Amino acid sequence: MSQVQITGWKKLPISLRELCIDTTLRCGQSFRSCALHGRIISLRQDTTHLHYRAIFPIVQEAPPTPPSSTAETDALEDNTVELLQHYFNLTPCLADLYEQWSAADANFKKKAPKFTGVRILRQDAWEALVGFICSSNNNIARISQMVEKLCIHYGPLIGYIDSQPYYDFPQPSVLTDPKVEGHLRQLGFGYRAKYLHQTAMMVVGERNPNWLEDLRNPESPGLGGKPNFAGEMKPGGRDGYRDAHEKLLSLQGVGPKVADCVCLMGLGWGEAVPVDTHVWQIAQRDYKFGKGKHKSLTKATYDAIGNQFRNLWGKEAGWAHSVLFTADLRAFSEKLDAKVEPVEALMTGKVEDEMVLETKTDLTTELIAKSVKREWEDDEKKVLEFHETARSKRAKRRQEI
Repeated sequence: MSQVQITGWKKLPISLRELCIDTTLRCGQSFRSCALHGRIISLRQDTTHLHYRAIFPIVQEAPPTPPSSTAETDALEDNTVELLQHYFNLTPCLADLYEQWSAADANFKKKAPKFTGVRILRQDAWEALVGFICSSNNNIARISQMVEKLCIHYGPLIGYIDSQPYYDFPQPSVLTDPKVEGHLRQLGFGYRAKYLHQTAMMVVGERNPNWLEDLRNPESPGLGGKPNFAGEMKPGGRDGYRDAHEKLLSLQGVGPKVADCVCLMGLGWGEAVPVDTHVWQIAQRDYKFGKGKHKSLTKATYDAIGNQFRNLWGKEAGWAHSVLFTADLRAFSEKLDAKVEPVEALMTGKVEDEMVLETKTDLTTELIAKSVKREWEDDEKKVLEFHETARSKRAKRRQEI
């Protein structure tokens, strides 16, 4: 078995208004959050700090010596805070962004105060691409299961915790073997198996090694990179964004929405606005789309919705749109009905389980994973069910995404 080194808990000062991991990690951006850059990350959050620890494999040299092991531990532990700051995109002041978006849009101003702390993750571009190819005609639970299967069968082993193996995400070269498509079909990927195999072949064999990274927004570089100017904002987005979007469309299984998801969450193009049927419903209900030439979600309507939101919110339109998308999810519907009050919360992210949220107000809330059916789909998925105890009164309320 691969040995692991577990670091002590450390903390990063940040308020729940600037980052809420409960919301950010559950709103459909990422389908795998426990392993990042060759290590397993465990998280807790209270009102003032994000608490974290890293669990990573011990790299043994020949012969292994205690000093080298300790040096490796210190290097990886020191890097974890930079990794978290990058992954959770903590550089922008979220309060300033919310104020800017609220000043431009009355609908955002109405809903946003109950959904503070939503950040756009800075994910690995390849992982984002694979995850959103899997998202076609799918739901979050099944996408997460597919990503987990990819990691188990093709990803490098990080180590074991309580006999449970944990794997990192596979590189594209691993998915180029001719047998991969058939194996993925056996694992339940369906037609997506062909898309993943062919896209891996294209990325590895027909593109230069840095092709995906070359599409990245220079203002949002990879971990450790320095930001550079990305060009002037235009109604349809900056030239670099339009170029990245167009090139992603050349890949198998990538349409406009998937390309925008990858641009926004994998390549750092904040003006990318993914439009699916859910966002289309928001645009109809809250922004008066659905009349005249925009009665259905055509290519022209898709572009018009993106342009409208970019005009409202600027070069971080995709971020603002994600806040409203989150506000529209069933899983968070109770927030819209609740009064905005100061709350002291503690979130514990178990690496071998799920996350727990305890709210210390008039009631105690525990989030426990349950398997229920989505309101608009027949597929079962895991969601979080609230079990609440309010003084002497007990009640159960189920959430759906």
